[in-house]
Amino acid sequence: MQLSKTGYYADLGAYPALALALTATALRPPESVVQVKWLIACAIGAAGWTLAEYLIHRFCFHRLPVITRMHDMHHARPSALIGAPLWSSLSVFGFGVFIPLWWLAGANVASGVTTGLTIGYLWYVIVHTAVHRWRLDQSSFLYQVKLRHAQHHHGKQDGNFGVTTCVWDRFFGTIIGNN
Repeated sequence: MQLSKTGYYADLGAYPALALALTATALRPPESVVQVKWLIACAIGAAGWTLAEYLIHRFCFHRLPVITRMHDMHHARPSALIGAPLWSSLSVFGFGVFIPLWWLAGANVASGVTTGLTIGYLWYVIVHTAVHRWRLDQSSFLYQVKLRHAQHHHGKQDGNFGVTTCVWDRFFGTIIGNN
């Protein structure tokens, strides 16, 4: 969906605030066991984001008709302010992750996993913005990501669905080129 500049960049304000709020509330108790459990849950969430990013991009953005139309607009105009509105991603994180995990595993685990996913998503937003809008030094890590992502946008075959990492493209055999 075409977004305003404010709508497009809203994630860059909302998600750091959310991650900080979840971190502050979870690490408030003095019990070190609670903090270690939260940190492990956070690491699992951050690592889990990379798989979620791959699966969402491959199967939702390229196979679900309503979402595919929006994603096709992004492919046609990669630097346009096209994306999901903040309320939609917050709803997924809240109702699809945080609340079910709170019910199943408690507030500490739910907060940790959600914080990790949030940090992963925020990294994705920054990287995706960088590869489409920033002038990147050719020797930088982000420039290599830009080249890999350009193969996804302009390649003759489907692949390179991971934006922040190519680990899952390698694992599932969807890597394009020598990445």
